[in-house]
Amino acid sequence: MSGEDASGIQDVNELANAMHNTHIQDGDGPQRTEEEYAQANLTLRAIVSSKEAGVIIGKAGQNVADLREKTGVRAGVSKVVQGVHDRVLSVTGAAEAVSKAYGIVADALLKGAPQMGMGGAVNPNTHPVRLLISHNQMGTIIGRQGLKIKQIQDSAGVRMVAQKEMLPQSTERVVEVQGTPEGIEKAVWEISKCLIDDEARGYGTVLYNPAMRVQSGSAPLSNGLGGMRGAYSRTGNGADFTDGPSYRRPPPVDRGDRPPMPTTTENGEELQTQNISIPSDMVGCIIGRGGSKISEIRKSSGARISIAKAPHDESGERMFTITGSAESNEKALYLLYENLEAEKMRRSQIPDGERV
Repeated sequence: MSGEDASGIQDVNELANAMHNTHIQDGDGPQRTEEEYAQANLTLRAIVSSKEAGVIIGKAGQNVADLREKTGVRAGVSKVVQGVHDRVLSVTGAAEAVSKAYGIVADALLKGAPQMGMGGAVNPNTHPVRLLISHNQMGTIIGRQGLKIKQIQDSAGVRMVAQKEMLPQSTERVVEVQGTPEGIEKAVWEISKCLIDDEARGYGTVLYNPAMRVQSGSAPLSNGLGGMRGAYSRTGNGADFTDGPSYRRPPPVDRGDRPPMPTTTENGEELQTQNISIPSDMVGCIIGRGGSKISEIRKSSGARISIAKAPHDESGERMFTITGSAESNEKALYLLYENLEAEKMRRSQIPDGERV
């Protein structure tokens, strides 16, 4: 991600002032000790280029094997997607180990910069790491009036730049951390603590998948997802890389004495529920006139889609609940985000003076 791409990126210190529509952690919950943070498990993902992936993996997978052995994390890089330069690094483990792992990765990338053709970096002692952060959790990293993000930058000695838009067909955004390997390790540790505190808002995150960059430009889907599910590269499950749903599910909830909800479709497929937050000013473009668009999405996908009548918190966003088989949910998500992208494109072409 280039610092010159000012159209899609801005410094987080400036971004903080525009985060009125993003949840801010109140900090009223029970405080964890440093040891509790260190042992808490999480998965932290990052976008890497194909060249960076080669450095991280190493010859015959030696580097990533050493990373796992040194830190105890599960780590791996997604498969190559033809025509796409992005790959996804996924690191899962205790927060302290994940932070250490990213410090080692940053060091490897810094030392490998010359062979990647990146020897002309402005600061030869730093290399950027581009973390994938849920849009819904961005507020807890930025903090009130941007105080938290400034604290992280100052304490770790890094600079952080956030992409304003969510990545295609996902609810994740990129936060680039630029600094020394030691600084990146410290920054990841602080970011991990924020994510642990705000864990509940991470559930329902639609994970970025590089394959979607190819699929989002394909012809209209007329038969299911046109192989969309099978085309998912293995990104988010550590060393085993087993294919799975492209979103994070919350833990089971104790339903007490209430009758159990159906768990399978009429065809015997497992029912899955996905919650996603949509900015209030975009809800209308998804519903359509007289509910025409949302009805078409329901019909095309076969998923049940319910929309909250009011914002679910101070972010002002409305919750969409999607229930159906894995294939139905994925098609519904695809169609929802296709509508969002089309609306964002339409609005971007409206002259500033004509916008409401």
